[in-house]
Amino acid sequence: MKELLSIQRLSVSFEENNFAVRDISFSLQDGEFVVLLGSSGAGKSTLLRSLNGLVQPCSGSIRSRHHGEISASTNRQLRAHRRDTAMVFQQHQLIDRLSVLDNVLMGRLGYHSFLRSLLPLPQSDRQKALSALERVGLIDKALARVKDLSGGQQQRVGIARALVQEPRLILADEPIASLDPESSVQILSLLKDICQRDRIAVLVSLHQVEFARQFADRIIGMAAGRIICDQQSLTLQESEIHALYRHKLEAAVT
Repeated sequence: MKELLSIQRLSVSFEENNFAVRDISFSLQDGEFVVLLGSSGAGKSTLLRSLNGLVQPCSGSIRSRHHGEISASTNRQLRAHRRDTAMVFQQHQLIDRLSVLDNVLMGRLGYHSFLRSLLPLPQSDRQKALSALERVGLIDKALARVKDLSGGQQQRVGIARALVQEPRLILADEPIASLDPESSVQILSLLKDICQRDRIAVLVSLHQVEFARQFADRIIGMAAGRIICDQQSLTLQESEIHALYRHKLEAAVT
């Protein structure tokens, strides 16, 4: 596997001396399924958002094999990197009043100028969107409104929108947080299948240890904005799991 993204000594601070992410270094490879594991407040969401430029780091670097250093890139480079980096969100970030198909088509907007995006998108884009919906098992819901779908179905729409973007990397921020166990397995299985079949790198933030062990090729454990462990999922020890959640338990006690 080739290195897709390299993160070196990355820190993010929203207030002076109050770091959400501190001195983090790791890399992502093509076709690798990686889980960011940790409790809420560990810095996982901030880290994910920094990887596609939604959050600006205060120090360190993010380097893409295809687009160079993202933090020092031009607007054109950053736009190309974001087009290559799809997001799947915890709260879906869909437009309820629009159809499933129209929501998925939004994944194609990065390929068009602002003025062109105001017009109906090309038939080729519609075909890509329909193919993505078929892959996530929602082709029969293409013309339904998003608000009429279940939570699990809405998350699959979000994955189809990511797929139609034709990314090299998918970032999924707690994509199963509001789902029942059966739907959670379906969503993670779908993301893992995309990773393996399309050789797309997937970085998923989770707080459920059992799902991380079941699906991840590799687990990066975070606590208090730092990486606690970075290893193959099968080698994760109970002592390391305790270290990941100790900070949260100590905060609850005090």
